[in-house]
Amino acid sequence: MTSQEQSTPSFEQAIEQLERIVARLESGDVPLEQAIELFQDGMKLSQLCGQKLEQVERKIEVLLEQEGSLVKKPFQPAEADKGEWK
Repeated sequence: MTSQEQSTPSFEQAIEQLERIVARLESGDVPLEQAIELFQDGMKLSQLCGQKLEQVERKIEVLLEQEGSLVKKPFQPAEADKGEWK
């Protein structure tokens, strides 16, 4: 394991950190300088989560191609998945 892999949080850890950051920012009790730092950290975590999801999607596509049954369809979230994060 490289030092970068050790310092990169898992998807679940990144989501948890992102949720904590959002909660702190929504509380309104954060000084401006700290809020800016939290926002920047949150953006980095959001980008990391997006990259991890893209990697998983590519892995799934490769597995499906290997099985000879790849049929790409646009992702359509279920009605329950649409809306705001809570």
